[in-house]
Amino acid sequence: MKVAVLVILSCLVWEGMAKPEFPEQEKDPGFWKEWAQRTLKNALTLQDLNKNVAKNIILFLGDGMGVPTVTAARILKGQLNGQNGEETQLEMDKFPYVALSKTYNTNAQVPDSAGTATAYLCGVKANEGTVGVSAAAVKSQCNTTRGNEVTSILKWAKDAGKSVGIVTTTRVNHATPSAAYAHCVDRDWYSDGEMPDEALQNGCKDIARQLFENIPDIDVIMGGGRRSMYPRNTPDVEYPGEKKHNGTRKDGRNLVGEWTDRMKDKRGYYVWNKKDLFSLNPNNVDYLLGLFEPADLPYELERNKETDPSLTEMVDVAIKILQKNERGFYLLVEGGRIDHGHHDGKAKQALHEAVEMDRAITRAGLLTSIYDTLTVVTADHSHVFSFGGYTHRGNSIFGLAPIISDIDQKPFTSILYGNGPGFKLVNGARENVSTVDFKQNNYQAQAAVPLSMETHGGEDVAIFSKGPMAHLLHGVQEQHYIPHVMAYAACIGQNKDHCRTNSGSPFLSHISPTLALLLSVKWLLC
Repeated sequence: MKVAVLVILSCLVWEGMAKPEFPEQEKDPGFWKEWAQRTLKNALTLQDLNKNVAKNIILFLGDGMGVPTVTAARILKGQLNGQNGEETQLEMDKFPYVALSKTYNTNAQVPDSAGTATAYLCGVKANEGTVGVSAAAVKSQCNTTRGNEVTSILKWAKDAGKSVGIVTTTRVNHATPSAAYAHCVDRDWYSDGEMPDEALQNGCKDIARQLFENIPDIDVIMGGGRRSMYPRNTPDVEYPGEKKHNGTRKDGRNLVGEWTDRMKDKRGYYVWNKKDLFSLNPNNVDYLLGLFEPADLPYELERNKETDPSLTEMVDVAIKILQKNERGFYLLVEGGRIDHGHHDGKAKQALHEAVEMDRAITRAGLLTSIYDTLTVVTADHSHVFSFGGYTHRGNSIFGLAPIISDIDQKPFTSILYGNGPGFKLVNGARENVSTVDFKQNNYQAQAAVPLSMETHGGEDVAIFSKGPMAHLLHGVQEQHYIPHVMAYAACIGQNKDHCRTNSGSPFLSHISPTLALLLSVKWLLC
């Protein structure tokens, strides 16, 4: 038996070592020197800072996308394209400015997605579990809401006349998107069906209701979350026979119907599947509500490509609708299920979600310009996800380390978690991964500590930025700094003085003298 196991292990290790470790050209020192010189030449161009006014601002938020996830997603992207992977560039890798964000909540060393969302959307640090309220609000205590509300950059943009949108792969009333419009002391109050009677009696509103009432004219909303919008026990349009997908509202309101009635004369459309979404001409749409699942959208690897749009497809439609506004737009895009994959210990699901978000970033870049669009990519927090084990160049990111443990003489995958559901004992010992299919989509990577759900990590996360004023996102910053930079770049919110010349004419201080002259002549002639 032991001999058979050793033969299997030898084959697994040899599989990873048999192919060439790296391209032949990398043996030449000139290859690396030329690459460095190209990079240096590009870096020197960054001395000419882009100080234009940002007409458009886009925030891509990879929920749970810590630095190890970024690196592993980069390798996966390359391997999906037939490369080793390590040398591949993600779209976010191409952004000229990178900073680090300190993610702690006011009351938590290792944060949650609600308190962090309040930081990078509303510009103030907050307690874990709360959205759109300051740290003076106490989680789940309704009576601490009033007077502690804080507004988001989405509202600042809307008040400035810009179009605004939210696109997510989670439900639209999940932690990340909800901080853009809601003020709630409990991130789990998705509908009034999830709220305690005391909170309802004290006048607190559920998050789904706030989506349509606090900022009633959000131009584009796409994601999941249908069941929070319909009366309790209302069958879902897509899954009428599955009670778990029925409506959850106790107040009897049909929020989708109310929105549709309000928008029927404003070129507003509601869709719940990919076919209906793609039947629309963005040029003829001013308002769009797309709710494609009762709760969160499926993982990208499990997505029904006939019925559910990808994140990239949703971003494409959203930008085409929003960019019709001459004053520009603000768009929040969340790759929300990166986080869910990690919590489940399913690294393959998480990393494919991250690669899909990178595709969406690429698409947004093709539809916009760095001259007038500030694009920021960041994460709310990290996870206790890692990959290591001295793997060889080009080793499958989901593969085995080339060595076995010198303690229990068993193989291990490169990807591991610090804690989570992947902790398993077989006959009192660590499971032998060579006896299971560790490359399947839902394989749960081994974890050091048994938990039903893997936890967040507390380390800093990256901020990638390009476009007007992107250089202001530099060094190591507090997370709540991010929306203040974006607002400054777009001349919205509290920072507007720099957007005027001495004569008081707006929007001339950060554009070229030639363009300023042409605009001045136009104003004089008109």
